Amino acid sequence: MSRYDEIYNLITELKDDFDKFYNKNNQAAGTRVRKGMQDLKVIAQTIRTEVQGKKNEVAQSKR
Repeated sequence: MSRYDEIYNLITELKDDFDKFYNKNNQAAGTRVRKGMQDLKVIAQTIRTEVQGKKNEVAQSKR
């Protein structure tokens, strides 16, 4: 579950920046949100690749 924890922690860390950007119009917080979302995108793609790899391994072992 380390990947889940990684995503959860990233989103939790961004919570204050989301609030500052959307509710207080803090532009620097918006930059941090954008960077955090890019990091999230990279993590998500890595997870997608890992999941597909494991699915392919299971399919290969069943043959």
